[in-house]
Amino acid sequence: MPKQQNTPGHSRALTKTHKLSIAGVATLGAAALAFSLVPGNTQQASADSVSAAPVAFSAEQLKPATAGLSGQLADAQAAAAKKKAADAAAAKKAAEAAAKKKAEDARKAKEAASRSAKRAAVKPAAKTYANNLDGWIRQSLDIMKKHGIPGTYDGLHRNIIRESAGDPNAINGWDINAINGTPSIGLLQVIKPTFDAYHVAGTAWSQYNPVANITAAANYAADRYGSIDNVNSAY
Repeated sequence: MPKQQNTPGHSRALTKTHKLSIAGVATLGAAALAFSLVPGNTQQASADSVSAAPVAFSAEQLKPATAGLSGQLADAQAAAAKKKAADAAAAKKAAEAAAKKKAEDARKAKEAASRSAKRAAVKPAAKTYANNLDGWIRQSLDIMKKHGIPGTYDGLHRNIIRESAGDPNAINGWDINAINGTPSIGLLQVIKPTFDAYHVAGTAWSQYNPVANITAAANYAADRYGSIDNVNSAY
């Protein structure tokens, strides 16, 4: 084979075979490049399409979730309405109870006032006594009863008649008491020291007062004889 000589400043000429080879390589390279670019671009575009496109759900898919939320909302509203109704009922019941109690208290107060008024209306008037021997004895008996002093109407009346004949101003000026300066005075002829010692509270401080005289004498007779009923003579 003759040696190839390179001429400075000139490229070696390409043979036909070399040209065909270069063309084939170029064609294969272009095909490979096209193959590699097309799938890559397609995948990226698909990814971009998936990312950018909004997610869509059908009405059938959303229906259970919507129904669940609607049910919860309805339940919450029903519970709130029920609580509101219960609170209103409780408030009404409390108000009715308060009104009933107030009315009952007013009724009781009115009845109590009415009873007091009736008691005041039927309160018996103060007892009065006749200003005579019968009245004096009866008044003395009531005072004696109050103070626990024994004695009866008959016992008092009997001794009064014997001692003074029923004269509240009667005075014994002749017995030993009169001689000693303390005459017997009044219905039951009581001397001053005895009257003072056995005077009963609530009666007059006078031997001449018929009620005071009878009561003091009965008190003395009860202390000494057990009762004015047991006295049948001078005492």
